[in-house]
Amino acid sequence: MEPISAFTATAQRDLENGTLITQKNVAGFTLQIFSTQNSLWVVAQWPNDERIAFRPAFAPNDSLTITNLIEENDSAIITLEGITGNYKVTLDFSAQAKSIFRYTTAFTPAFEMLIPYWPRDIMPLFKNGKVQNTAGTIHTNQVGPRSGQLFFSQINPEAGSVFYFQNLTALNDYCEATETSAGDLVGGSWPEIGFKLPVTEKNKPLPAGKEFILSDAIVQLSTEMPKDDFEITQQFINHLADVYLLLPKPETVYQDWQTILHKGLDGLLNHKGCWAFEDGRSYLNAYVSDYKSPPEVMVQLAVLLPLTDYDRWSGEDHHPVVENIKEGIMNFYDEKLQTIVRWLPNSLKKLDRSEEQKTPGVMDSWYLYHPLMNLSRLALNGDKDAEDLLMRSIDYAIKVARHFDYEWPVFYKMETLEVLKAETKEGEGGEKDVPGLYAHLMVQVWQLTSESRYLNEAKRAAKKLQGLGFKLFYQANNTAFTAGAMLRLYKETNDELYLNLSYVCIAGILNNVQLWDANYGYTKNFTTFFGMYPLSDAPYTAAYEEQEVFAAMHNYLTEAEGLDILPSVRLLLAEFIKYIIHRVVYYFPPMLPKEMISDEVKTGEIDPNLWVALEDLQDGWQKSGQVGQEVYGAGIAFGIVPRQYFKIKEGGFMLFTDYPSANVRIKRDNTVTINIKGDTQLSCKVLIVPIEGQKLPKVIVSIGTGKKAMALVPAKKTGKENYITYNVSGDSHIRVVWE
Repeated sequence: MEPISAFTATAQRDLENGTLITQKNVAGFTLQIFSTQNSLWVVAQWPNDERIAFRPAFAPNDSLTITNLIEENDSAIITLEGITGNYKVTLDFSAQAKSIFRYTTAFTPAFEMLIPYWPRDIMPLFKNGKVQNTAGTIHTNQVGPRSGQLFFSQINPEAGSVFYFQNLTALNDYCEATETSAGDLVGGSWPEIGFKLPVTEKNKPLPAGKEFILSDAIVQLSTEMPKDDFEITQQFINHLADVYLLLPKPETVYQDWQTILHKGLDGLLNHKGCWAFEDGRSYLNAYVSDYKSPPEVMVQLAVLLPLTDYDRWSGEDHHPVVENIKEGIMNFYDEKLQTIVRWLPNSLKKLDRSEEQKTPGVMDSWYLYHPLMNLSRLALNGDKDAEDLLMRSIDYAIKVARHFDYEWPVFYKMETLEVLKAETKEGEGGEKDVPGLYAHLMVQVWQLTSESRYLNEAKRAAKKLQGLGFKLFYQANNTAFTAGAMLRLYKETNDELYLNLSYVCIAGILNNVQLWDANYGYTKNFTTFFGMYPLSDAPYTAAYEEQEVFAAMHNYLTEAEGLDILPSVRLLLAEFIKYIIHRVVYYFPPMLPKEMISDEVKTGEIDPNLWVALEDLQDGWQKSGQVGQEVYGAGIAFGIVPRQYFKIKEGGFMLFTDYPSANVRIKRDNTVTINIKGDTQLSCKVLIVPIEGQKLPKVIVSIGTGKKAMALVPAKKTGKENYITYNVSGDSHIRVVWE
């Protein structure tokens, strides 16, 4: 028996004595709307008669009177009055084919109101029994400012599962008025689960006489009871896609990423704070003006790789930044250990031991494999120096993996492999996605060498990911690389274990995004929709991890070409890519008002005029840039431009898409075709952008193929725009003809 609060005990009693107002059948479920003394309830009844109650309206220590009820086929509007204020609850059943209903609650306070406590809005029920006798499993819930989601199963009595989602964008006015955050609102402990309002302080009450949205909940009911981590994560992805289609989404704005790229490139090359001089060469700092720490190999490669992507796309000679970085990479090789190491060996005296990893000879597990993975990517692109350094380090990497039996701690000594920190948190184990990062590395070395031992290493490591579910996610970019590695293993072996593991990774990533647009405090100055959090408990989004997840999800969809993967994965990843292109420009300080950039910085200094990304964008009234201005996040633009712009030199223009695309074909008759990925239920932008110094030709853009192709009408443009915009559906074939 689970302990419960007095609020839940009295709520159950009141519901048992409540008045049935109306009911609705939704895809085999019965929804009964009850009024009680101080609440309005929606009781969902499963086909087996088990029930779970949802509370759209609650008036503490008050009596609510229903003053009006308007019912239509797909909706009901209920107005209620009380001493504390007036409520309007809108029930929406238009998505009932997906077993979804929605309730939106508007409230107008009668006086300046303080909210010191608010009970959660979901109550599992037990026929002829007590709430505390029910049992359930919470598969996942909101953490910090991430999506306001809750996925759970009721197992006693066995009802089924529920995917509950709060559209927290609707809460912006409440948060702005009360100076509160919409983070950590959806969750709880069984049986007291669901959504609660943010607690207000005395000097920031909810103002009287103004209408506020207190809740906008989308609820998907299911008779399915997921049995293992594969079913849990795949149901989560499918439910999220169904709900996503119902969410309000901000309009995307085209950002001139090529201009942004050149501003960043200029800053990276010429700003002294980006570089340190050690061992007779220049190395990139991790953070602007961070001269206290020695150079790190991960930092050099994290910038070098997207720069080389851009060089290949542009067709230009290597930029000086590329040459500067490449000159110093070899100096990270440790002859004694026979591997590259994190810190520049000749500068270890700078390590101040202020953190566990800032100690000579200590390795953070993922830091060994991430640089090696980037070396393997360079090697696959024909870089012989990178290949040489990779192959001289690979045996050490394998030795470490086998020593830890493919389950890595957090910190260990590189020379002895003594574990210094075994777990991220007590009882949670080490870095759970490192087996996948290692598998990714091994797959790429196998591609490079064709030696089967590397593929076998990847398979051994991958099996350690089984049974982890959402706990697999440790760091966003590494989990994203893991997804790609698992999909590649599936293609090579046809073993569905690997496909399912790739879905576990995708679910972990989607579980750590922010599917709402915060518009309060400093957050009003940038958009947060589809923001990606770097760690499962991180309070802010981070530029570098977002850049790498963006690239990894592009690669995942490319690997998935021709495969029958979940449609929900294609839909959500295309939308993630669209919004990251729209959103990550706000990591650059010149895009933000100076008053929201932190005066206190953990590492280095911030130059508000420099086009190098802040590490952190914070929630609400927290200033951003508290961690620093990260040089290793400078690859954002260099990653976006080669993946979203397609040069049509013959026509003097480029195609830009904010969805991932494939199969760009330029034909002799002044025609180019391109396949847009994603899902037909949603849309993206296709732009015709002039190549620098050239004039846009006349174009006809059509969707479809052959004689059935339908010409598209361009979107309206302002006088300042030098490009043409078209809105097109996902999963479509686009044809451009120019004169």
